Amino acid sequence: MLQYEELAQRLKGIGPELAEFIDAVGIDRLQTRLAELETTAQAGGFWDDLAASQVVLREISGIKAKLNRYAKLQKDYEEAGLLIELADEAGDESMFEECLAAVDAFAHTLEQQHLEVLLSGKYDSKNAIMTFHAGAGGTEAQDWAQMLYRMYTRYAERSGYKYRILDFLDGEEAGIKSASVLITGENAYGYLKSETGVHRLVRISPFDSSGRRHTSFASVEVMPEIDDEINIVIKDEDLRVDTYRASGAGGQHVNKTESAIRITHIPSGVVVACQNERSQHQNREVAMSMLKSKLVEIAEREHLDNLDDIKGVQKEIAWGSQIRSYVFMPYTMVKDHRTDYEVGNINAVIDGEIDGFITAYLKMKAAEPKA
Repeated sequence: MLQYEELAQRLKGIGPELAEFIDAVGIDRLQTRLAELETTAQAGGFWDDLAASQVVLREISGIKAKLNRYAKLQKDYEEAGLLIELADEAGDESMFEECLAAVDAFAHTLEQQHLEVLLSGKYDSKNAIMTFHAGAGGTEAQDWAQMLYRMYTRYAERSGYKYRILDFLDGEEAGIKSASVLITGENAYGYLKSETGVHRLVRISPFDSSGRRHTSFASVEVMPEIDDEINIVIKDEDLRVDTYRASGAGGQHVNKTESAIRITHIPSGVVVACQNERSQHQNREVAMSMLKSKLVEIAEREHLDNLDDIKGVQKEIAWGSQIRSYVFMPYTMVKDHRTDYEVGNINAVIDGEIDGFITAYLKMKAAEPKA
């Protein structure tokens, strides 16, 4: 049947991509490394150093998970082909939708796993901390900052990630002045790191009674959540800690006491804040974690050997050139100025459909010559 023949040809056309992908990930290399690690885990005295043994076990688990995913990908390809063949031989038109779904699912999974291979950064597998800041422009910019906050939390929900508010400062009339959220899930930082930068909005402002067009700016910062495995020393004398009364989207425990914490790293000028935990102590712990994450992210981005080399770097990166423009008027378009990737359906983007921008960025970075 023609429809099955065409679907079989489409699947066959994806076959070389699968072969190239399997070759690129280095299955033989992963299997060799797994055998080495399992030999180490079986050696005498392996458990004498508990911390080192946990590192080995985590790597074993990670490699096994990868190998299982790649094996399933190959199996899905073969099963989709077999399903099409059986349906075609039986002349059963009712099975076409099932066959089409199998091919679509395989193609989507291949694309996702291909992207994961591009996530080669040291912290790409970590959770992500996103911070939003409204730019100059008062209510209009604050509303734009909240639109971005909504866009990324929608993206998190669509991607199966969870998020938790760490800090939230309401705007004077609408929107937000700033907010921080923790987005948890595998490779959250690897995908979202592309979103760091200044985002530009062009629209007819709902806050302008004259109906004039406005241009607004807001910044997004993304940093990996640094866990206890990474040892970072921050001197107490380099910190200024301020307490204040929490406000904003924090629930019933907000506004009761001066439990919110703001920490300034004096040498670099980096400022972090947390208000949404139940106590000042918990807020301080979270804020210190955010500070470590921010300093590590800056050090890696600027290729610095240690934290002491960070001297006001964030002042240069916080309000750099815009990375993306969102235009509602006189036409509708979202364009990334780094990759030239653009989308006309701006409402879908604002609702969290930003996968295309992230994919384009990862592919661009992968194609860049390595230093």
